[in-house]
Amino acid sequence: QVQLVESGGGLVQAGGSLRLSCAASGRTFSGYTVGWFRQGPGKEREFVAAIRGSVGSTFYADSVTGRFTISRDNAKNTVYLQMNSLKPEDTAVYYCAAARVVSTLWTGGEYDYWGQGTQVTVSS
Repeated sequence: QVQLVESGGGLVQAGGSLRLSCAASGRTFSGYTVGWFRQGPGKEREFVAAIRGSVGSTFYADSVTGRFTISRDNAKNTVYLQMNSLKPEDTAVYYCAAARVVSTLWTGGEYDYWGQGTQVTVSS
């Protein structure tokens, strides 16, 4: 079992930055693929970014490419999402998810473990 806890959300003005953390416990995290997803008010959950456990390759949704950066610190069992140039449309609850093997990163269905989410609100 892997337990995931997100933190770092909050209220920020448009153009600002936040760094989200996804801390894992219960098992060594380094081999897991980790994804970030978000769900805005009245919207469906959507893929934001992911990082492979094996080689650390990263993937991003078009809407955040160039603004968000996903990274991991295996020594701390933590994955980060650095969010810059935030826009009001980035307002959502952000979730991290993890799995040993994920072939389709952006659908969410293959992830075995999910955190409880952290709220990000971007004011205009």
